[in-house]
Amino acid sequence: MERKTFNPQDWLNQPTPQPKVTEQQTFNTDSQIDEVERIIQSIEANRTDITSSYSNWVNIGFAFADEFGEKGRNLFHRVSQFYPDYSATECDKQFDNCLKSKGHGVSLKTFFYLAKDAGIDIAPPRTEKQDKHTFKSEKLKDSQTDHRQPEKQEPEEMPTFPDSLFPELPEFLQKVVAVATSNEERDILLLGSIGAISACLPKVSGIYDGKRVFANLFLFITAQASAGKGRLVHCRQLVNPVHKELREQAKLHKQHYELEMAEYNAKKGKEEGIEKPAKPPEKMLFIPANNSSTGAYQLLGDSDGRGLIFETEGDTLAHAFKSDYGNYSDGFRKAFHHETISYYRRTDREFVDIESPCLSTVLSGTPKQVSALIPNAENGLFSRFIFYFMNVRPVWKNVFASQTDNGLDDYFEALGNEFYELYKVIMQDEPRQFYLTADQQEQFNQFFGQIQEKYLNLQGLDYMATIRRLGLIAFRISMIFSALRIMETGDTSKKLICEERDFQAALEMVKVLVKHSSKVFGELPQEESKPSRMNKKEKFLYALPYNFNRQKYLEVANTLNIPAKTAEGYITAFAKSGMVHRESQDNYINTSLEDIQDSKDAEDV
Repeated sequence: MERKTFNPQDWLNQPTPQPKVTEQQTFNTDSQIDEVERIIQSIEANRTDITSSYSNWVNIGFAFADEFGEKGRNLFHRVSQFYPDYSATECDKQFDNCLKSKGHGVSLKTFFYLAKDAGIDIAPPRTEKQDKHTFKSEKLKDSQTDHRQPEKQEPEEMPTFPDSLFPELPEFLQKVVAVATSNEERDILLLGSIGAISACLPKVSGIYDGKRVFANLFLFITAQASAGKGRLVHCRQLVNPVHKELREQAKLHKQHYELEMAEYNAKKGKEEGIEKPAKPPEKMLFIPANNSSTGAYQLLGDSDGRGLIFETEGDTLAHAFKSDYGNYSDGFRKAFHHETISYYRRTDREFVDIESPCLSTVLSGTPKQVSALIPNAENGLFSRFIFYFMNVRPVWKNVFASQTDNGLDDYFEALGNEFYELYKVIMQDEPRQFYLTADQQEQFNQFFGQIQEKYLNLQGLDYMATIRRLGLIAFRISMIFSALRIMETGDTSKKLICEERDFQAALEMVKVLVKHSSKVFGELPQEESKPSRMNKKEKFLYALPYNFNRQKYLEVANTLNIPAKTAEGYITAFAKSGMVHRESQDNYINTSLEDIQDSKDAEDV
């Protein structure tokens, strides 16, 4: 059978980057190498990185390995070399893995798609016989396709954590994310795991702004339906053994109570002065979100003021807050800062104080479910949450690819048992206090001072609470990383001093998370009495390229329907706050992009 030669131009208008290739659609390998070589030469000439996303890099490796075998190794190196953290050794290792997994199903169409998406002209050279009018029409079409409209690009693509972050994480978290099949999945497994674990470190604390704080985090993963946020549920398995232990304790207390009640009933009326036994506490880790306010507080109090709300449908908590009997949002907000929660218990006719409550929360849901829980941007709940807005990838996922032998449930159950051993060690030992070094404290203050100045300029005073609480969140993330290091070091000292790699990892995460929070913040309803939060101003900043001049920023302003005078005012404000640097006359640098260049999606931002 004659093999058809692949023409990239024939593929330009196909809707998906990875359609299945049938036997009749296979291509001549020699011609394909010529096409790939021509496009790689263009990539090299423009020094373009098309591997900025980890999943893109891996897929290119699969495509080259499947199509060219060992001959594809050099091509893979040539394409990978423009990634800022390119390593020849790491590149070889990845290609070896791709060769071993031959038949993964990723075709060269993915490579052509990614090259075109990065602005590389993948169309084959045209002959003199081609119609000039057609040529001009196609050039116009290409320019319209390749021209990235800033107002569409910014909301569609959110940055993910940089690849360089993950090798620096505690070994336990590296195991958690090892089964991820995309950048977004890797990120939510990391965030979901530290969110769940944050509820299980009651004997680890530190001093922040003069107050003792524990590791507890509030997390909300948001995305459209079927975006992949369902993976979050496996993070619950990491702490399930802790919940089981608390339920066993409650069961024993109940059995003892029933024996005491039987004895009390037998003696009641026969002996004087017999005191009725008190009901035992209902100890548990997972506190149901669908609860009355009294019920939620009582379960939290019964578990020594500690608990975890873990719900994969964020509107479950929202519905509870909207009901008269279930509105415990006030106590929910107080728990974030360990402020005393007071409530009235009708059964015993008494007021109860939960001192220093330690509540963690892991939620997921659609953007509409976020606004259902947090009705407007001024609501105090917003700034207490870590938000992560997942990108939707319109590519069919290989549902049979798995890096585990017996499925993810068994894999995470084993990890849960591993974490449970650390939990027992921490609970048996004396309380540990977490510290940042003097140098880390200085870096911390400088880092968040700069972020606060930047976002005050972009989002105004309403966003200040988010920035300030992100500081506390970064401190808590560092604390969790340091606690997990005990699994590696076996350190039993009461002082838990943050390692530099854990401190830097927390800051790297915040660089990305602040952008996700800003996106969710900009999409929340706003009280009519409040002025605009200037989302268009933020879009304008991120639509500017790294290097630009007045003509360029006016072009960008025009695409966003921003008047020239307004754009000039924005540039002046950006320069004053350090987000834009005036290199020379009519020559600017968008320094706001520098803090995300290590992120795999820096180009898209």
